Amino acid sequence: MSSDGVWFMNVFYVTDDHGNKIRDEGIINCIEKALENDACMVNSTGKILLSKDHNLIELTGTDRPGLLSEVCAVLTDLRCNVVNAEIWAHNARAAAVIHITDQSTGAAIEDPRKLSLIKKLLYNVLKDHGDFRTPIVSISAPVEIHTGRRLHQMMFAARDFERPDSEIDGSVRPDVTVLDCPGRDYTVVTATSIDRPKLLFDTVCTLTDMQYLVFHGAVVTDSKKAYQEYYIRHVDGFPTSSEAERQRVIECIQAAIERRASEGLQLELFTDDHFGLLSYITRILRENGLWAKSAEISTRNGKAKHNYIVTDVSGNPVDPKTIFLIHQQMGQTVLQVKGNLSVPPKFPQETSRSFLFRGLFRCPSFQNFGLS
Repeated sequence: MSSDGVWFMNVFYVTDDHGNKIRDEGIINCIEKALENDACMVNSTGKILLSKDHNLIELTGTDRPGLLSEVCAVLTDLRCNVVNAEIWAHNARAAAVIHITDQSTGAAIEDPRKLSLIKKLLYNVLKDHGDFRTPIVSISAPVEIHTGRRLHQMMFAARDFERPDSEIDGSVRPDVTVLDCPGRDYTVVTATSIDRPKLLFDTVCTLTDMQYLVFHGAVVTDSKKAYQEYYIRHVDGFPTSSEAERQRVIECIQAAIERRASEGLQLELFTDDHFGLLSYITRILRENGLWAKSAEISTRNGKAKHNYIVTDVSGNPVDPKTIFLIHQQMGQTVLQVKGNLSVPPKFPQETSRSFLFRGLFRCPSFQNFGLS
């Protein structure tokens, strides 16, 4: 990725979800049209919802076991049907984007008293008397948003990059460095982490939300790891100016990489949709001692697809016996376990850095990395 004045050139080497070369001409044409069009944020999987028949709920608060179940129970009690939803949790903070309809009409809720009641009860669920931060609940008509981008903004606003004492442990985090490149008036940001889908999107969105511009960058991945390098400046045209600012960039990039990559066991559910299904599923998870660290719910043509990443209530790996009990309650044909019932892999502490622009710039700061 490189830019000069008003021109830029980006080159991406991409595969499908299975790591194979894309040969479908329909998909290739769709990519070309999306990139050539200003309104390029189009996603057939429901990431963007523009229907006026829904209400948009945005929630931010302190995460805890059972929170998702309680939110879903409130919506069900108030006869609200969840059409689509995505929930992230990171560093003891949780954010959700939920689209609902009135169960009786199948359309958006217009009664201001009911909307006010929904907002009040959800606020009470999110309120944590042990947390000085106030939860945020908003209900509005649908707007043109990208759900993942919006969740990044909400988590950033909730300062999830600040790790609470309870979350500070010996776990390995993404390796992020931020250094000055004085000869070119850039700040160089490098990150090494486990590779996964949407990693580039998550990192660049966070830099943008922090008011930084990426002038040059590169990403290289192998079967497990990803190496990212960006040359950035603040929107005012200057590189980072203090050690405190550089440390904040490190913390925010680490948070951006971690938010979507919640550690835990992935559960996938696909079944006929009906009112109260989400409340029923999340109640079963809660009653069996599981903590939903993230969730993605979508409904279409009478079918519902749910994806959860779960741990036990202490944040530890799930006991296989628990999954067996849940299978019995939900039915063997409804629930699938993705991956193994074991501790999720972590990337190695000792990782090599890839500096992809060493030939493009001659930065004195590169001497700190032992580069000649």
